[in-house]
Amino acid sequence: KAKHSELKTYLESLSAVTQNEFDTWEKPKQLAFLINAYNAFTVELILTKYPNLKSIKDLGSFFSSPWSKEFVPLLGKTRSLDDIEHGLIRGSGKYNDPRIHFAVNCASIGCPALREEAYTATDLESQLQAQTVRFLSDTTRNIAQGNTLNVSSIFKWYGEDFEQGFKGANTLQQFFLQYPKALKLIPAQQKALKNNNMKVKFLDYNWDLNARQ
Repeated sequence: KAKHSELKTYLESLSAVTQNEFDTWEKPKQLAFLINAYNAFTVELILTKYPNLKSIKDLGSFFSSPWSKEFVPLLGKTRSLDDIEHGLIRGSGKYNDPRIHFAVNCASIGCPALREEAYTATDLESQLQAQTVRFLSDTTRNIAQGNTLNVSSIFKWYGEDFEQGFKGANTLQQFFLQYPKALKLIPAQQKALKNNNMKVKFLDYNWDLNARQ
């Protein structure tokens, strides 16, 4: 909020990109741009009421969610945050990378952390990988206890995204097995998960605003 004018300048630079220009970019640059746009415009939405709100959900109404508000001038149209995430990123079929769920941020405590830098085409792969490890390593969101793997509700809401063959993973369990160290899975738990003998439980999501006090 203290640097709102700088944010506004950045948002204007995003809005200045045309669809034709965007279409000439390689996929990593496109995806980095869309993730940055989602996160930056989410912050802008929060600032319309901050600090007088407890949750991003307070910005919605009984009839519509804050994510369906059309306030984002992007690629020649006025869009909603849902349009960016579910239309341009997930719905396009171009990117097929479930790790975007650890990069786009909905300003809530239950969300993956907002990265401290913008995403770039050059560093996108390492940034997405780091964000994934960062999220999975957070025991307030994902933790293995005995024969139960407790994970974020993100994996319930978007489970199908993790079953589309990313790095050979066609099930949630196979995705989790790509990150045994982050999830702190001991060998017996890895074996149980591989054999589908480990229970996967989805934790409640904390929608409180993720803001510094």
